[in-house]
Amino acid sequence: MRLIEGTAEIADVTAFVKDLAAIGEAHDAAVQAFDARYIAGREHLRVAVERANRAIERDDVIADDRAVEIICYAAARRQINRALEMGVSEGEGPVVVVVDGGDEAGTIEAVREMIEPGEVLEAASDASLIRDFFGITDAEVAATGASLEDLVIDRVSLLVVEK
Repeated sequence: MRLIEGTAEIADVTAFVKDLAAIGEAHDAAVQAFDARYIAGREHLRVAVERANRAIERDDVIADDRAVEIICYAAARRQINRALEMGVSEGEGPVVVVVDGGDEAGTIEAVREMIEPGEVLEAASDASLIRDFFGITDAEVAATGASLEDLVIDRVSLLVVEK
């Protein structure tokens, strides 16, 4: 798994996602774009990809598409529409693109033509937005002493048992 961080100017989300899917198909890779504000850290995405791949290997999937499976795990949601809330939206904003499998180098080269590369993940990550999206309360943070990323990863890991 590799990540591409940057800023994208997206005029049409559907077209942007279709272009990413075509790049993924051409390079036999799963490609999924996220609004970087929803990402708790690199480990959040690494665990989501790992869990999605495990679900695919076990034929216990949420979605028919590997990239959609990845966003479902990253969002810790079985409802695809809810998971897609953490995807990209129209306008200019910080994005993180996951590339997994296939010709990752070729995929990354093609995706970099669609975004302005730059390190945005840490700067763009929005703790308040993440806590709201994942339902993380002040009481939970106080009781566990865990980092926000660890609490999000717990939710990602528990998705498999929520059936």
